[in-house]
Amino acid sequence: MENENHIPESQASKACTDVIDVAVIGAGPAGMTAALYAERAGFDAVMFERIAPGGQLATTEHVENYPGFPDGTSGFDLAFAMKQQADNFGAKTVNEEVVAVDVTSTPKKITTAFGSYEASCIIVATGARPRKLGVPLEDELAGKGVSYCATCDGNFFRGKTVVVVGGGNTAVADAIFLARLCEKVYLVHRRDRLRATAVYHKRLEACENVEILWNTQVRRLFADSGKLAGIEVENTAEHSAQKLPCEGVFVAVGNEPNVEFLQGALELEGGYVKADETGKTSAAGVFAAGDVRAKMLRQITTAVADGSVAAESAAEFLTL
Repeated sequence: MENENHIPESQASKACTDVIDVAVIGAGPAGMTAALYAERAGFDAVMFERIAPGGQLATTEHVENYPGFPDGTSGFDLAFAMKQQADNFGAKTVNEEVVAVDVTSTPKKITTAFGSYEASCIIVATGARPRKLGVPLEDELAGKGVSYCATCDGNFFRGKTVVVVGGGNTAVADAIFLARLCEKVYLVHRRDRLRATAVYHKRLEACENVEILWNTQVRRLFADSGKLAGIEVENTAEHSAQKLPCEGVFVAVGNEPNVEFLQGALELEGGYVKADETGKTSAAGVFAAGDVRAKMLRQITTAVADGSVAAESAAEFLTL
């Protein structure tokens, strides 16, 4: 997603020596929308993104519930279009990870691994990351059989046996996707019914090579020659355990907000940034949008809505 509005790390500090009007931390759907709306309102917007624009959207194989695409679209394509649109309005991107913020100073200060910046207001749109299983060997086997993105890594397990852990939309969509590539897919879910939206159920039932293990949790991972070789699961209803040989485990058990860099700078609610429907947080001139915000529903549509509202709130703050 490179273009003329991307600022290389070596030039970023020089390019942003002036006070930024709206610093957007994160370049997922919420962040890109916020930058677009800020630029349209006449304020310069700079997005700080440590990896590539798009966030979790860019790793989603197929998006079918975003309005305007009756046949659906790929997450990468949608993310690319959002980034291009923000760029067209003049938004800039700095590919640096924000490690700390000072929201009490005027202007506010943003610290990255490569330098520091000043901004009149900040929009926090850092999203969330996949939650881990929390079992031994998980970190050691990450990228060696343990994955948190089926669409990213699924092709490496073509014709093999894999396990998907979870029971929500992401887990079921991952199982359906992997069923087209893998010989056998186990869907391990800790409850006796799926939390996934009803539309996924019939599609899952049509996958003959998917087996659902109900009331089951992963207890151990097994390795052989530095790679995943299998897992041990426990049926919590029957109090029985079994070992499943497999080459891959795809973890889809929810997300955790990316808020570590805040270091207590903003009030949190359940680990997420507490903000009202206008995006206002506990600090004046700091707004939150997208999956990082405490709210009921986290979808692309709600992230986009959050981003536009937060940008409008930021514009109002800057004109007071």
